[in-house]
Amino acid sequence: MATFDLPPDRASGDALDRARAQGQLHHSIATTLLVIAAARAEREAPPVSAARRRLAQVYGATRLRKRLEREAAKA
Repeated sequence: MATFDLPPDRASGDALDRARAQGQLHHSIATTLLVIAAARAEREAPPVSAARRRLAQVYGATRLRKRLEREAAKA
């Protein structure tokens, strides 16, 4: 099988480097926009966080009440 050694084409290499850099820039911008969107969503979520904390408190109080009832029944 024949192999062909082509001389390096610097113009194509520069174009490839520019395209790669542009692709990395687009990826960086997209990542930044995702981070911003996530931060905004998190900022808008405090009611959900507060509701989850309240449910945890209710759950904890319910468990405590049931445990105290069981202990009282044993005594």
